[in-house]
Amino acid sequence: MDRLFGKSKPKQPPANLTDCISNVDSRGESVEKKIAKLDAELVKIKNQMKKMRNGPSKNMLKQKALKILKQKKMYEGQRDNLMQQSFNMEQVNFTVNNLKDTQTTVSAMKTGLKEMKKEYKKVDINKIEDLQDDMTDMLEMADEINETLGRDYAMPDVDEEDLEAEFDALGDDFLADEDTSYLDEASSAPAVPDTEPGAAVSEGGVAVDEFGLPQIPST
Repeated sequence: MDRLFGKSKPKQPPANLTDCISNVDSRGESVEKKIAKLDAELVKIKNQMKKMRNGPSKNMLKQKALKILKQKKMYEGQRDNLMQQSFNMEQVNFTVNNLKDTQTTVSAMKTGLKEMKKEYKKVDINKIEDLQDDMTDMLEMADEINETLGRDYAMPDVDEEDLEAEFDALGDDFLADEDTSYLDEASSAPAVPDTEPGAAVSEGGVAVDEFGLPQIPST
């Protein structure tokens, strides 16, 4: 059967933009090397022509140089064309990769949304509100317990107006305590006598009796 109808050729894989860009860049580098080689030949011919006199030989070198210039222009056109092809394919490749990334992002967002909906079904908002209410009640009960435990015992029942009047009077008592006139009276009081009662004191400070004789101290 294969001899009659021929064997079908295997399908070639679709062209890969990355590989195509690499091939075009490689061709462009090859053309760039050819241009550099022609530039070196032109410089060599030009240096030779500077040393030659006008004549047939110099004209032949000039014609050769013009031919090389034409080849250079052709290669430069090919290089520019390859560079443009590579640029266009890079733009297409960038756009394709960007679209692929967008599809991946959208797919991930869809998966995340499904997971959110699945987890949200496990949450009962009514139970959460009941939990909040229970917590509020427990906190209020705790406050009542603390207030009860901190209650004052055996405190006299005093009128607040009497307490305010007593508090206002404290200032007057403090001002009264600041009076230091009693210190002045104490400093002007007579000194305490250091001799026995009834004893006379001479001018020299010696104690004498009622007859003017020096007093003998008692033992």
